[in-house]
Amino acid sequence: GHWTIPAGFLEVGETVEAGAVRETWEEARARITVDALLGVYSITRIAQVYLVFRAHLLEEAFAPGPESQEAGLFSWDDIPWSDLAFPSVQWALEHYKDAQGQTDVVPSREPPTIHWER
Repeated sequence: GHWTIPAGFLEVGETVEAGAVRETWEEARARITVDALLGVYSITRIAQVYLVFRAHLLEEAFAPGPESQEAGLFSWDDIPWSDLAFPSVQWALEHYKDAQGQTDVVPSREPPTIHWER
């Protein structure tokens, strides 16, 4: 019931870029090309490392995949901030905004301090 960006775990023998392309297809039925590494987030409390990429749609078509209820594209002002599933999604979106216009993105390696309320 919450929004997130396409994400998941790698398959054996898969590169991180190929995993991003596959997960985006599985979850949002979108065809993408990976542009740059946007962020590396070490989330020690759950023993996970997230690599987030900036990508471009290869075609305008997208739809919910079998793992998703909905899929959508949002302008910055229309992002459903209060309905984001994970803090890492907010970190990635904010880093994306900060990196707009840059051709060589310097990945964020430390999650910012964000205070969540419910």
